[in-house]
Amino acid sequence: MHAIAPVYQWKGFRDASAIASLPSNNRGKEMPRGDIESGLTQQSFTGSALFEKTFDEGMALVEKTARYLDGKGREESRGLPRKAALLYAGESMRVTTRLMQAASWLLVQRAVHDGDMEAGIASQDRYRLGSKEICLGKSGEGIESLPGTLQDLLDRSDNLYRRITRLDDVLFGPDAPVSGARGQLDALAQAFGGGK
Repeated sequence: MHAIAPVYQWKGFRDASAIASLPSNNRGKEMPRGDIESGLTQQSFTGSALFEKTFDEGMALVEKTARYLDGKGREESRGLPRKAALLYAGESMRVTTRLMQAASWLLVQRAVHDGDMEAGIASQDRYRLGSKEICLGKSGEGIESLPGTLQDLLDRSDNLYRRITRLDDVLFGPDAPVSGARGQLDALAQAFGGGK
């Protein structure tokens, strides 16, 4: 058992999988702005119960999703009609992307807390939460035709990603300009009158 096990026990959970099995009470909603203190710093956040809870929830959700997609989800996807199977593939990639981004962000914050990374380095754009266009995008039409477990994982991963997005914005400032190909296309569109 790892060092954060007492957090589970204090909350009445045996392990991370017990937390991941709880239904989300905030499905698809952004965390209200009043839930995060405006004076929150990276150091105070990574040493807080909020961080421990978010970290535990994120890692448990990663484990639960991997088990589902490699097991029961694979079986369920085989029985879907072609259109639903394509939607399943796209939405399972969205869940995976959200959770990879969330887990990476949480691990960077843990590294800061543990002294393995300087806070200034962790706040650089390359360590910020990424893939927002994909992760915050709307699900495809016909989502109700997907297996219930995948729908639940979509809701939970969306909730987690949105909360971490809000934390990222509070700790490091609002969204930085989009980088990469999307940023270049946006810049070209603005330069030639097709900007936002």
